[in-house]
Amino acid sequence: MSDLQKNQTAINAATNVATSADDSCDYKQTLLAIDDVLNVLRDKAKTVNSVETISVLKARTRILAEDITSTINVPPADNSAMDGYAFNAADIADAATTSADGFDVSQRICAGDFGEPLNKGTVARIFTGAPIPAGADTVVMQENCDRQGDKVVIQSIPQAGSNVRKAGEDIKQGDVILKAGHKLRPQDLGLVASVGISELSVKRRLKVAIFFTGDELRQPGETLGPGQIYNSNRFTLNGLLESLNCEVIDLGIIEDNLAATEAALLEAAAKADLVMTSGGVSVGEEDHIRKALEANGELGLWRVNIKPGKPFVFGEIHHQSGNTAFMGLPGNPVSVFATFCIFARPYILKKQGSNEQPPKSFMVESGFEINKKETRNEYLRARLDYDDAGKASITLYPNQSSGVLTSASWGNGFAFVPAQTLVSKGDLIQFTPFSELSIG
Repeated sequence: MSDLQKNQTAINAATNVATSADDSCDYKQTLLAIDDVLNVLRDKAKTVNSVETISVLKARTRILAEDITSTINVPPADNSAMDGYAFNAADIADAATTSADGFDVSQRICAGDFGEPLNKGTVARIFTGAPIPAGADTVVMQENCDRQGDKVVIQSIPQAGSNVRKAGEDIKQGDVILKAGHKLRPQDLGLVASVGISELSVKRRLKVAIFFTGDELRQPGETLGPGQIYNSNRFTLNGLLESLNCEVIDLGIIEDNLAATEAALLEAAAKADLVMTSGGVSVGEEDHIRKALEANGELGLWRVNIKPGKPFVFGEIHHQSGNTAFMGLPGNPVSVFATFCIFARPYILKKQGSNEQPPKSFMVESGFEINKKETRNEYLRARLDYDDAGKASITLYPNQSSGVLTSASWGNGFAFVPAQTLVSKGDLIQFTPFSELSIG
């Protein structure tokens, strides 16, 4: 019995699900629990270890392959936090600050300059970012001074050490500024550049091969015939994968028969780290994906207690070069969107080597009612809105059908309603923003 089959059997046993004599899935099984599926996916997601070196400028959204350690202090020397005058607090405290004559301005220091040691009892004109001269320890902002020729009257003396950024205040030499597994954001690129690093070692982009089944599918720009529809799933799935910085190998629409499906599975598996499809994973006579997977690999997980997205499949394709993970997403447009966010995303992130934390959810008052208990856990397409007083509530798109992609475009998050749950207005509901899934 394979590891995938052992996982399925263990889940079935925990949920009182029967398996057939050959240890394959019983297709009339009880639906799998969401958490059980996620645990199996995390366990099976082995990180791709290949790395490459790229320019920091090209590294946004890439996954660091190693820790980044600074070889310098940032800032490298004490510097001024603003435009003003640098002085020694002890010298000025002993002097008459309200003297009509003021203090001599002995030098002028701009950012990029390095001033001379400060003469006792004098001040230096200094600008933001300029190094603090030896003998000075405080900066007074220019708004609190009155400049008169070569002298300045300090009208309000700040506390000693004010307006000075200390050397190493941000980063100290030897500090680990970013850990391996970190997904690089624009601010991280600036942080790396601030310690003088121009290139980074990052994980190779995950290769994901996709294809689509269905003789009814046509591409945008083509004319629709009777019973035909445009292949929106191709564009949704491409966009979702690119949002996770995957390298997409798009094999397009294949002929809707078992032989063509098997050939496409094997071709895709030979080219990629993960194969994904939409459609063909249910129990109909024309649903060839599941049958092709069983003939050329293993069906590890199938049918989840979730709405939309029940027919989700996970398994492995066996081919001459080894084994390649497979995810079969349902064919309905919203089901593709939901199952990718819930199941494919965490799997892909772990396989990429990312240490990104799970998406944050929070409880928000419901602005809707559910008067009928659903047998499956529901991920409803919802919108978080605020009233004039700033109070938050969740609104649902009126049509939650898995074929209504408008609901996902209209919404800004998922409202999660557990199975067998009624909802009244004002009840607290778990809400996960799309922005937490890198898609909003």
